[in-house]
Amino acid sequence: MAQTLYFMRHGETDWNAEARLQGQQDIALNEVGRKQAAEAGRRLAEILPAPDGLPWLVSPLGRTRETAELARKAIGLPPQRYATDDRLKELTFGDWEGRTWAELRSVDRNMVKARTADKWAYVPPRGESYAMLHDRIALWLKTVTQDMVIVSHGGVARVLMVLLAGKPNSEAAEEPIWQGKLLVFRNKTAEWV
Repeated sequence: MAQTLYFMRHGETDWNAEARLQGQQDIALNEVGRKQAAEAGRRLAEILPAPDGLPWLVSPLGRTRETAELARKAIGLPPQRYATDDRLKELTFGDWEGRTWAELRSVDRNMVKARTADKWAYVPPRGESYAMLHDRIALWLKTVTQDMVIVSHGGVARVLMVLLAGKPNSEAAEEPIWQGKLLVFRNKTAEWV
């Protein structure tokens, strides 16, 4: 794939601030997250002369849609002019969603240890692993035929680092994924701007 993807992670939510696992729960942006979304839009306009010339593809969760709309509004684009794709949803943490790591350690320290030992392949109860998300995103990538702006989630960014930039799974699983910045995938690299 020779296309360039301009990746934007959704802005902060209260659950992000509390270190709660969101997964596919539909948690709204908080005030910090709204500012981060606008900032990401402005960053995009700085590096991409015509951001309205590319399609915008967004996870259907509320926090990503709001991020896309605020980013577009910040640079003078019609807020709702984007498409959604279910394949860009965050991985699901299943039974762990809504809990913090401290809460999970108090419930079942062994499961948390198992995930820490192999963060990429571990599947939470009724959840998804990064490896499973990798398969979903790899199928989606086969449909990408042009440069585009993507608004999605941290797990999706990690998987794209593996698929598009060749980062080892274990490194991608630990990589910080910033809110309010852009991650540009181009020529087998991933660069934060």
